[in-house]
Amino acid sequence: MIRVFIADDETMIRTAMETLLGMEEDIEILPGVADGQTAVAAAQQLQPDVCVLDLEMPELDGVEVARQINRTVATKVIICTRHARPGVLRRALAEKVAGFVPKSTPVERLAGVIREVMAGGRYIDADIAATALTAEHCPLTDRELDVLRAGRDATTIAQIAERLNLAQGTVRNYVSTAMQKLGVSTRTEAAQYAWEQGWI
Repeated sequence: MIRVFIADDETMIRTAMETLLGMEEDIEILPGVADGQTAVAAAQQLQPDVCVLDLEMPELDGVEVARQINRTVATKVIICTRHARPGVLRRALAEKVAGFVPKSTPVERLAGVIREVMAGGRYIDADIAATALTAEHCPLTDRELDVLRAGRDATTIAQIAERLNLAQGTVRNYVSTAMQKLGVSTRTEAAQYAWEQGWI
């Protein structure tokens, strides 16, 4: 049996996936959760064979959940998303995500993807891959991206600095450089642009 764990904040979608995948003879469904932080803890406790993660979840997004899970659990991760922003696939592949599928994927196909990644393969939806190949190159450094990512939740420079364990002046410098590179006039615009491109 392939033990599958699903994390998705849309209860109806998660329940439907659990019910339909649970009808497959070789798949056992573990108790699912609705946010990223809980997903990390649950995966560490349950030790599933495959994790199916929504990309957009409260607390942590699917790629960050995958990063934390893959460091502590011997599992395969599939990310399922409604909005495949261009840079997200590159982030996901960097975190060794084994599958990347749109939420429009039929459950029968998702079951097949689960079997593929369980057997050691990798599955990337063709349309998502094509979009990623034509996406704009990210001009920002990893640290600039960290600051913008933290800034999506933190409202002040001080909060970003505390979260990243950096000096406030250092954070201001990263923000200023990122704004210049992206040609925007506010930190909020920079973070929004980076998010839309899938860089954060």
